[in-house]
Amino acid sequence: MIIDAHGHLGSWYAFAIPDSSTASLVRVMDQCGVSTMCVSHLLAIGPDAAAGNALLLKELDRYPGRFLGYAVFDPHAPDARARTADLLTRPGIVGLKLHPDTHEYALDGPAYAAAFELAAEHDRIVLSHGMFGSPWCAPAHFATVAARYPSVELLMGHAGLFPAGFPAAAEVTNQHPNVTLELCGSRTTARHVARLVAEVGAHRMAFGSDALFLDLRVGLGRVQLAPITQPDRDQLLAGTMTRLLKR
Repeated sequence: MIIDAHGHLGSWYAFAIPDSSTASLVRVMDQCGVSTMCVSHLLAIGPDAAAGNALLLKELDRYPGRFLGYAVFDPHAPDARARTADLLTRPGIVGLKLHPDTHEYALDGPAYAAAFELAAEHDRIVLSHGMFGSPWCAPAHFATVAARYPSVELLMGHAGLFPAGFPAAAEVTNQHPNVTLELCGSRTTARHVARLVAEVGAHRMAFGSDALFLDLRVGLGRVQLAPITQPDRDQLLAGTMTRLLKR
């Protein structure tokens, strides 16, 4: 069993995706042996959270069991709390997706507070885009919200994204037991994966591909070929997300 912690449905206006159909993504998942992918809809991350989240629910119904959903929380939407509270009651929605860089709003800012409060109330995961050096979602922002909401399981997307930031991401993870590193990123290599396993432990890390942005096969191959033990590989590919999803 392989669980992908970080995927997307739909298309993006400024990124070349040869085939953005959900059916094509399912075909690649089948080829790679990925049983489940946790996804948000790109329309929701971009211009229209309400419409994108509605499309997400439709795709969850079309492909039962293959996808689990992250509802996107837009900190600028005046009705974000009410809409999100409703979405967290829907079958297949396992958490929230935050994208501070796209929203141009800091992860630890007051408008995101409702997202963390709802995640705590409903016992849901929060996956946030993370980027070392960002004014919106650097590892230090994750440290702040992890301390503020200790009952919320927080996935640091991309483990900080840039190799220069991996040490800071690892430090935050070691300091806060509710932070898990999610591994997708075009700059991450198999050796970076092995180094992070040595620094924080595979049980504090989860495989993610960032499909459809990035190629699922490349992200999975990075973990499959990393110089780590098979038990650690199994933990990255399924064990960590199995634990988080059981919550």
